[in-house]
Amino acid sequence: MIPSEAPHAGAEKNGVSAKVKRDKPEDQGEGEGVLRPVKMSRKDLYKPPTVEELNQLKEAESLFHCSLLKMQMEELLKEVALSGRRKQQIDSFVQTITKLLQTVPPSPKVEVSDLSWLSSQVKVPFLLMPKESNGKFQMAPPASISLIGSYPMGTCIKPRITVDLAVTIPEDALQAKDDTNQRYPRKRALYLAGLAQHLASSSEIGAMRYSCLHGNRLQPLLLLIPPGKESSYFTLRLHACLPPGFFKPNRFHPQRNNVRRKWYTGTQEFDPETPEPPTPHYNSSVLGDMLCVTHLHFLSAVSSQCPAFTDGVALLKVWLRQRELDQGTGCFNGFLGSMLLAYLLAVHRVSNTMTAYQLLRNSLHFLATTDLTENGITLAKDPDSTAPSLPEFQRAFQVVFVDPSGHLNLCADMTACTFKQVQHEASLSMQFWDDPTMDGFHALLMTPKTITRTSDHIFQLCELAKLQSSCKKLNLLSELIDHSGNYVHAVLPYILLLLQRGLDKRISLLTHSLSPNPEWSVESDPPKHKAQPPISFGLILRPEQADSILERGPPADSPKAVEFRQLWGSRSELRRFQDGAITEAVLWEGESTCQKRLVPRQIITHLLQLHADIPESCVRYTGAMLDDVIKVGRGVPSTGEEEGLKLVQSYDDLSRQLWRLEGLPLSITSVQGAHPALRYTQVFPPVPLKMDYSFFNIGKVSRALVPKEDKPCPAYITPVTVVCHMEGSGKWPHDRLALRHIKAAFHINLGELLTKHHKYTCKPCPTHVDVWKGGFAFRIQVAYHREPQVLRESVNADGLLVVRDNEEARAVELATVHRPLLTSTLHGLQQQHPCFGAACRLAKRWLGAQLFSDDVSEDAADLLVASLFLQPAPFSPPGSPQVGFLRFLHLLSSFDWSNNPLVVNLNSQLTAADYTDIKNNFTASRESLPVMFIATPSDRNLSLWTKQAPSTQMLQRVVLVAAESLKVLELQLMHGSQIQDVRVAFRPPLDAYDVLIHLIPKQVPLLGQAVDPPAAGFSRGTLQGKVGQSGWALPVIDYNPVALYLSELRDSFGHLALFFCDPFGGTVIAVLWKPKAFDPAPFKTSEISARLVEVTGEQAHTLPNVQAILEDFQVMGKGVVKSVEARTERWTV
Repeated sequence: MIPSEAPHAGAEKNGVSAKVKRDKPEDQGEGEGVLRPVKMSRKDLYKPPTVEELNQLKEAESLFHCSLLKMQMEELLKEVALSGRRKQQIDSFVQTITKLLQTVPPSPKVEVSDLSWLSSQVKVPFLLMPKESNGKFQMAPPASISLIGSYPMGTCIKPRITVDLAVTIPEDALQAKDDTNQRYPRKRALYLAGLAQHLASSSEIGAMRYSCLHGNRLQPLLLLIPPGKESSYFTLRLHACLPPGFFKPNRFHPQRNNVRRKWYTGTQEFDPETPEPPTPHYNSSVLGDMLCVTHLHFLSAVSSQCPAFTDGVALLKVWLRQRELDQGTGCFNGFLGSMLLAYLLAVHRVSNTMTAYQLLRNSLHFLATTDLTENGITLAKDPDSTAPSLPEFQRAFQVVFVDPSGHLNLCADMTACTFKQVQHEASLSMQFWDDPTMDGFHALLMTPKTITRTSDHIFQLCELAKLQSSCKKLNLLSELIDHSGNYVHAVLPYILLLLQRGLDKRISLLTHSLSPNPEWSVESDPPKHKAQPPISFGLILRPEQADSILERGPPADSPKAVEFRQLWGSRSELRRFQDGAITEAVLWEGESTCQKRLVPRQIITHLLQLHADIPESCVRYTGAMLDDVIKVGRGVPSTGEEEGLKLVQSYDDLSRQLWRLEGLPLSITSVQGAHPALRYTQVFPPVPLKMDYSFFNIGKVSRALVPKEDKPCPAYITPVTVVCHMEGSGKWPHDRLALRHIKAAFHINLGELLTKHHKYTCKPCPTHVDVWKGGFAFRIQVAYHREPQVLRESVNADGLLVVRDNEEARAVELATVHRPLLTSTLHGLQQQHPCFGAACRLAKRWLGAQLFSDDVSEDAADLLVASLFLQPAPFSPPGSPQVGFLRFLHLLSSFDWSNNPLVVNLNSQLTAADYTDIKNNFTASRESLPVMFIATPSDRNLSLWTKQAPSTQMLQRVVLVAAESLKVLELQLMHGSQIQDVRVAFRPPLDAYDVLIHLIPKQVPLLGQAVDPPAAGFSRGTLQGKVGQSGWALPVIDYNPVALYLSELRDSFGHLALFFCDPFGGTVIAVLWKPKAFDPAPFKTSEISARLVEVTGEQAHTLPNVQAILEDFQVMGKGVVKSVEARTERWTV
């Protein structure tokens, strides 16, 4: 219960005595205005809650997951609402402008085409095509001035504050036939130009610009910006409107024509008996100007009956704004949201007593379940006999929502794809709204959904002037007339329909960007249609069908075969299939998975060229721009899926052979993969290698392949870890040393048996046995399930058994229990989401390239990406590696790591109660937990994968670089003018480091995996060709001189500096001195290595000998280090 701000009044109202005891009642005068604690009797303190308080508690319990969600929404409404001070500023500015407008000087009546009365410094905000137009025009003061839109309704929200002022054009400036041939829209533009000329001399206005209402060039606006500091706070938009009732609404019936072909084209080629094509969009724009004040009155009446109406609209506007649906041509703006709520109230889908939360929820439910492209809705209760019917509206428009007059379609400019996007977003919101395991508030209202992070693939139509030829090819003269020459808007619905037919079942949603509202100076001519930004299209794919290279059509003798051939043109051909059917079919190019992912690109470019005359050069497809950084091999382009599959198949074969091995003292209970490659997330999956024996010497004893000294470092051979659990037995020792000896014996035995039965080359070691199989190296580790417990047990001096957790036990448990479990779980996730592995590889390639791979481990990175697939809200699960990677960067940069655990609900094992327990434990133990806390069903309270790293400082660095990388990548994906080099996000900034150790490229075994690999590589001792399954000498496994050198540096100088290197072909080791490295330390003979002694008085201190350390870097790295570059002088104390 919330305490009342006026305790005495509230107490009296509730029947509680207002008499309270005070310490010094006589000090009233001295302490006047100071709030004092109120002492209440025990009876009053435990008084039952009032009816109002009970209702609030019940509402919070039934409508919200918890009272926190209610408070969050209330706080959001306070945040976006206009303050009283801001309203005063707006009202003052509106009054000033109103007074100025009332003093507009009249001008003599002239022809519409005569602009002699207008200053050359002010242009008319209208594209005069064609230039000729009849009619008279006269400038005069407005007939009336009134506020319209969201501001007088109280639904105007921050941060983009726009206030709409309707200026009614006087009837003297209009004529009865102004509804035809663009006469009214031109007069509207002339009137705005006249107002701009009049206001230009006023010092009360900071700046003036022209714009258009929702991108409609027939509805120009005059933007007025206040002077001084207020210029960035709000904008006043002047709308020139028709006098009420000046035209009869039935003249703008969607089936009527108001723009004549003869006038528009200037030719006589048309048959006079051919009916004029209807102009529904033109009619709607004129009709909208006539009804704007009427709509305000209608909404005001609705708002007065529903107390939460304004808050409900505000929440709906926030929801739309976060999804970029409320701005541009054909948008679902706040006005439509207000009308939608009014409709729901009118049809009793919501009641006047509902809260803002309930209004938003019901609105989204209605949008998710109602398709306005199929079944339009109307606010008209009793339309007059001349009003069009809903079927007539549906024949003229793709989306139908009729206003209270019954004559205007509020969604006239909206495409079916835009409404489908609204419907899709509403459906997604409803799915996660009631999910108690997630933060619905942030997903619903606080997370921005840009097209780059929402769509799996994105492409853009550039050079929009080419769309003129599309209109000609598609014969869209009627549509051009209807859209007043705007060929972009005329052809867009046809392009969308064409793409929808071609992509069909490959996609679940096709979206497009909404043309932004253009703005230009009052001294400039309006921008051409081709001047707007490229149109962006987004595809949300169906992963199971998106990459199919075969488009199977109807049988050859089917009537639909003709349509199929017309759609696909020369690409369609008859094919016989294995089931004996002969059908039309289209076969697309694509051998590897990464090529098949781009089949939608082939479809799009083919259809646009064939049907819309749009060349491939005008299509900028950015669906797989990031694939290059993880491509492997030199033959068919591949991002590693095929290589990963070969490895998994080889592992499955080895697993079966291990299960069938005979001759072991104990049987094998499980064989589990424990390597990222076995869950398809290894950045560069191991490939089968055929060794070039001339590159090596063969060891006399080990018979292993030893690299020759004069050769470059051989190819790095990745050991793929396999954990082999043996059955329990009473003969297993309880001593840790004896346990190691037994495991070593098992490794020897396994190697002998695999060599005997399968002819594999094996090399047993105390901790593992390496198996060379088909060009792959498998590292088998024997595990005993009680080993971690044995390592925790020890006997103290008194002979008592003590069980104490330790680092060694945790490491064994992690390697033999947790990592195999994680590998099998993520392998299953890859089967559900085919792009999961590639998204992980992109994420880890970025971490490695930015020198963060030692701070965010491979397992932690895989879990971070897994969370995007398991809890994708407010998105759908990623359908391409690129969008998965962009969301990974957004997660890193925006997640509140300080105050929240990241819960990854693998296999949906966690319940809502488990989530609550995890969060409560996290809050209670926050100070002792890792800074990046990741919880899983098997690791709820410790965050094993991030226990060692990252540190607080490194996490801050990761967050910062992730935010910048995301910004750069999204800019490159969406702006064709940017230099197209996505690798820039993978190049680390080296300015912050103190020392750079440059390595000799030929000694870097993974040089070919670098972000910028050299044009010419080095021979690494491998050959092309088929690899044998068994036999041959064993090459050196897991040999990477860079990693070994890095390990030595950290062992020797880890107390003084941090060392960073890209593990995938990095040729630079970056060194950063620790902040306290140069603090003087007391002299100790045991700690004199690499230090200088300074004597001050009778005290001796030591400081790091930086020059000697740099020399040590060079000496330790002899044969690997090329040069050591000191970047700063921070060691001069």
